[in-house]
This record gives sequence, C-alpha cells and structure tokens, in this order.
Amino acid sequence: MISLLPSSRFLASRLPPRCAVRALSTTPIRFEVKKSVSKIWSSAEEAVKDVKGDSIVLSGGFGLCGTADTLIGALAKRPEVKNLTCVSNNAGVGKFGLGALLHSGQISKMISSYLGANKHVKELSLISLRREQHFESLYLTGQISLELTPQGTLAERCRAGGAGIPAFYTPSGFGTAVQTGEIPIRYKEGGKEVDIPGKPRESREFNGKGYIMEEAIKGDYALIKVWKADEYGNCIFRYAAQNFSGAMARSAKMTIVEAEEIVPVGELDPNHVHLPGIFVNRVVKSETPKRVEIEVLREEKGTSSDASLGKDEARQRRERIVKRAAKELKEGVSHASLLSFLLSRSNKALTACAHDRQMYVNLGIGMPMLAPTFLEPGTVIHMQSENGILGMGPYPTKSEVDPDIVNAGKETVTLLPGASTFDSAESFSMIRGGHVDVSMLGAMQVSASGDIANYMIPGKMVKGMGGAMDLVSNPEMTKVVVVMDHVAKGGKHKILDECSLPLTGVNCVSTIITDLCVFQVDRQAKKLILTELAAGVTEEDVRKATGAKYEVAPDLKQMLE
Repeated sequence: MISLLPSSRFLASRLPPRCAVRALSTTPIRFEVKKSVSKIWSSAEEAVKDVKGDSIVLSGGFGLCGTADTLIGALAKRPEVKNLTCVSNNAGVGKFGLGALLHSGQISKMISSYLGANKHVKELSLISLRREQHFESLYLTGQISLELTPQGTLAERCRAGGAGIPAFYTPSGFGTAVQTGEIPIRYKEGGKEVDIPGKPRESREFNGKGYIMEEAIKGDYALIKVWKADEYGNCIFRYAAQNFSGAMARSAKMTIVEAEEIVPVGELDPNHVHLPGIFVNRVVKSETPKRVEIEVLREEKGTSSDASLGKDEARQRRERIVKRAAKELKEGVSHASLLSFLLSRSNKALTACAHDRQMYVNLGIGMPMLAPTFLEPGTVIHMQSENGILGMGPYPTKSEVDPDIVNAGKETVTLLPGASTFDSAESFSMIRGGHVDVSMLGAMQVSASGDIANYMIPGKMVKGMGGAMDLVSNPEMTKVVVVMDHVAKGGKHKILDECSLPLTGVNCVSTIITDLCVFQVDRQAKKLILTELAAGVTEEDVRKATGAKYEVAPDLKQMLE
C-alpha cells in the first residue's frame, strides 16, 4: 500500500535527497498504522479461535527452541479441535511444545523426522524420559499415524510448498525404506500389524546418481515464534530459533505469529527482516517463558568428555574412539578440494588444494560431538549444526546459556566469532550440496560396502532419522565417518556384510572408527580394508568381533591417538 509508507526515523534517514514524496507521509515521526490494516491481535486465544479440526498445522521449532508455546497452549484449550495433522521436526518434549496437543489427543498424525530425546541424557528426569517415549509408544501401538521424513527433506517440502513448487527430487533417502515406503504410517491397534503402509517414492537418475521425488507440504495453519515483529507482520528470528519457521510460515494459508517483542512499523531494518509481512496474517505477544531442553555447561564436572564418555572401561573405550576421530578433523585440504585433485591431477586443482585451508564439519549427537575436545591446540575448524549454525562453539558457562543457541542434540552451546545462523532449508542446502567436508555420526550397523543403519528397529524402537539421511546423501563431496563401539551389547556384530536394519544411506561411509580398529571403505570396490589396530588389539580380536569379510592393509598400523 504505497499511500501508507512511513517516514519513520529509520526510513527517513535513508531517502534520497530528490525523492518524490507524493507517496510518503511526511508529518509524523512515528508511523501510526490504521487499525484496519494492523495484524496485531489482542491474545493468542483470539488468534486461534477459528482454527478448525481436520486441518494441517505447521509448527516451527526444534525441540523446545523456537516453539510457539503461547499459541500451542491456546489451541490446547480448545479440545474440540481434533484430528489434526501436525508437521514439525518432533512432537515436543513431554507436555511442552506440540506435546501439549499430543497429550490432549488433538493430533491424529505427525509428519516429522525425530521422535524423542536421547534416553541417556542425564539432564532429563525419569518422568520426562517417559513423556519423551509417549509419542513413540502411541505410534508403535497404533494410536497415532506418523510419516517419518528426513529432516532436510521436511524443510525443503515446506519451502517448496510456499514457493509454488509441487514436488522436487532429492538424494536423501534414496535406496532406503523412505524410497520403498516400508516404514508404516500407522499400525493397527496393538502394533502387531500394519494398518496404513508407507508411500513408495518415485525415483529417477540424474548424472549417474539416484534421487527420489518428494511432494511439497502446504499447511492450513502455521504457528510460528519470532523474536521481533511489527504491525505489518514483518518478522526477525533470533539465532538458531529460526529453524523450520520461515519455510513453514511461507507455506500456510493462515500464518499466526507470536513475537517476543512487537515494534512500531519502521523500527525494523529492512536488511534484517527474515520473514516479510506478506506471509503473515496475525501477530500476538508471546507470553510463555523460553525453556532450555538440555542445559550442558562446560564449567560443570562431568560434562563434555567426562559424563558423555561414561565411566571406567566404557570411558576408556570411548575416549580411544573419540581421540582417533579427532584426527579426521584438521586444518588443511578440504575433502572436496582433495577429491577434485585426485580426479583431475591438474595443477589448478593442486593449487586449490594448497590454498583451501578451511574445513567445515558436521558432528552427530553423542561421541562425534566430543571429537573437538581432542583437537590439536590451535586447530581451526568450522562446525556446522543442521538446525542452523555455522561456527558453533563449546558448551556455555552458566552465564552464557541462551535458549536460542542449541546444537542438533538440543544441548546449549555458544557461537564463535565469525559465526552465522540461518534456517533449516539453507542448512540442508549446505549439507546436500556437498559444502560440508566431513560428516561424523554414530551407527547401529555398517556394512562392508559402506551402507549405514542408525535410526530404527522395526516394531521395537523408532528414533527417527533426523538429519542423518541428508548428512550421508552426498558422499562424493562429503566424507562420511562412523564412530561407534565395535560390537553391541552381548557381543553382537555391528559391522556386517549386509545391514539387517533399515538403511540410513547406501554405499556412503568412507571410514569406520571403533574401539578396536579403523576400517577404510573402498566404496567403488565395495569392500572393507583394515588399516589400524588399537593398542593391545590383535587382528584375530578384530576378526572375531566383525561380521563382515575384510582385507588387511599391507601397512597395518597402530591406531592414532
């Protein structure tokens, strides 16, 4: 509306000297918005009063970071609004976030990538852990439907929906149960039989690589939390609280925003607006305090490399793994530059290798996150977190804790100088696009050909793939390193000729680091090569603990530490 453009203190200072002023108000210092065009609503209850059942609700947030708790709480007060299909990374934590609607029975289906928090995190009480398992239990006993979707695919499906793109092809999930539709959407009551099977994806090959087609998601409503909003609905997010929210806000027929701070029109620098008002319908004041899902402090005894590694024998075993894993992270040639040189052997590529001294890495939940603890002093690497951080720092002190700065495990972290934050769609563009040099993650099983399985045991345990399928989707450009105990409880093999669990990725792992040894995977020949042995471990020990055939490198070495 040209006639309503303001001449606020911010914008007036930026007008060219000879700017035509016919379309500008020149008298007020602070622009007064006509009530008829303001998007501010009096309360969350008023803003959601016409939300209908049988709707698709997009809910921004990552764990408890950036969740629209005021709006969700208001919707939970309307128990008659049922049979909702909710789209979010996960279904809240306990009765917080979408957990409020899950426990009230208002959700009949979830489209998400992850079901719950890590059972081993000590910061969560036993009661909280039981609540975390509530969603998993509902799904496995046939009381709720679940469409498991890779995290990056979820973000892109929402982004595509708002951009008018009906479908797209992605490498994430190719060759897995996501492609074949073998993950049930709903079990029959009791969980012993499948009621609604998964939907197989169409596949296609581009430039010799396989991709699957994913359809866009469009919502009826989006419930979004922002840092600042003005009366026209322009919004700014804060740090990692952006996550899925921008894409979801753009993909809904009705986007309702709760803002920590509502400011007059003209107060927001146009350069800083993340979500333009064209995508926003209603704005209310956020009234619910922020919560920290998992507070981890670097000053506490038992954090970082202490508690997370375990005690006694378990600690020694895992410390050995993490120390060796740290050797994969170093300044110098990036994986992409080295690969370019090896393929071309050109002087230009060699020069690029010599000058490319930036390493960008993504470290998964658990042991991988501890690898930086054992880096050589002075080593500079850039840590990327899929929830929207580049330049992630260590755990905070108590005074540095910020609910809007968390890692992929929902743990509190810090930002290093030079860090940047962004939304989930951009984060996974970095990942799928091969801009991350090393992706390090854990696994339940790895095959001799480099397949990996790490997210579910059918009918028994469903963690969800989170961002893992995206993280292993471009092994040609991103080196995939698996760190794990060599065997499971009871001595059960985890390294096999073929994985028996649903795959996370196919022929994607390059290096396997365990407490016994290091295997390199020849991905072209699809075979394992034993290259390093841990101190005190023999090749016969490895042979007994490995359920796959492998070759022994002629220059077999002791494991680096």
